[in-house]
Amino acid sequence: MTDYAEIERVALEEVEKHAKIYEEAALFNTAKVMKAFREHMVSDFYLKPTTGYAYSDVGRENLDAIYADIFKTEAALVRSQFVSGTHALAVALLGVLRAGDEMLAATGTPYDTMQTIIGSPVKTPGSLVDMGITYKEVPMLDDKPDLEAICSAITDKTKLVHIQRSCGYSSVRKTLNVAQIGEICRAVKQVKPDVICFVDNCYGEFIEKQEPTEVGADLMAGSLIKNLGGGFAPTGGYIVGRADLVELASYRLTAPGLGGEMGATLGDTAREFYQGLFMAPHIVVQAVKTAIFAAAVFKNMGYAVKPLPEEVRSDIIQAIRLETRERLCNFCIAIQSNSPVDAHVEPVPAMIPGYQDEIIMAAGTFVQGASIELSADGPCREPYNVYFQGGLTFEHGRIAIMSAAKMVGPKA
Repeated sequence: MTDYAEIERVALEEVEKHAKIYEEAALFNTAKVMKAFREHMVSDFYLKPTTGYAYSDVGRENLDAIYADIFKTEAALVRSQFVSGTHALAVALLGVLRAGDEMLAATGTPYDTMQTIIGSPVKTPGSLVDMGITYKEVPMLDDKPDLEAICSAITDKTKLVHIQRSCGYSSVRKTLNVAQIGEICRAVKQVKPDVICFVDNCYGEFIEKQEPTEVGADLMAGSLIKNLGGGFAPTGGYIVGRADLVELASYRLTAPGLGGEMGATLGDTAREFYQGLFMAPHIVVQAVKTAIFAAAVFKNMGYAVKPLPEEVRSDIIQAIRLETRERLCNFCIAIQSNSPVDAHVEPVPAMIPGYQDEIIMAAGTFVQGASIELSADGPCREPYNVYFQGGLTFEHGRIAIMSAAKMVGPKA
């Protein structure tokens, strides 16, 4: 009989052993957020809703300025009008690229929803390829960016180099840390200084003390229902970077000439964005601790896990190779049944827009699809990896993971 109590005890020791560096980052990043709030004199007035055109929305304008300060960039665009992180990424790319430009993916094949934005390998109406933008990619080399191949692939037409921080649904590559992203940026700038280094920062914010825009990224985008929303943001995304590039993206979000000057902040969204940002460093640590715990539990049950409990992390995602469709489904069913919302619902595999295979998703979250809350998903294809992320509290994560362990069972 499997001794789940002993597996849990060992996993808790692993969390205690490896969480310190993330707690130190949370302290550093909390101080950074507090400093920005103080310098921009955040007041109750900034937390109020606006309507209509929302000209001179000071709460919106100051939040942009705070994001720019935190990420050490010239400008930021933080909006509830972004329907997802995918939307923010699409707005950034479609805003700065034009027909005849070339985009180079420096970290191999992007994850499924990015492929629909690009229009490769399947051409998608309205995608980059459909708009006349050339696309090519450089595979990762032994889990690391192939700097030599990246530099060799740059041509006179290369306008933008795409860097995906997270591993996505790849069972091969690892998530990049900020230092590795900096190496890519420096290498490509030596070959072509005017190349735009664009980073998909989803799942990576506040894991480290630095962000990619501090080591050479010109433009970066992500979601507010992941790390930076802190579990409070009900929707939204962000784009940060060089002022001219952020402005071009803003014209794509609204309309040329209007840009970031418009866009109402409805209901309680302003407060939720500010409060979520304030809470984000602490919430991210809860998610990382939950991921370490999950890695340790399933490693001790015989499964391949990525990253390992002791490996230094640069995002909140934990991959577990479950090897069969049944185990993948059982894992997600267990997570859903231990969720605060829709715990009575049983997830089933289905085709979802933007994905190439059936996907099963467990997300009994207060904000629909929020990846910073406890959730799990995976494509129904070999090797049947489940991608587990989030957790507003470690206590909740611990309970849910142990339930999943018992439902999946040890590897035979």
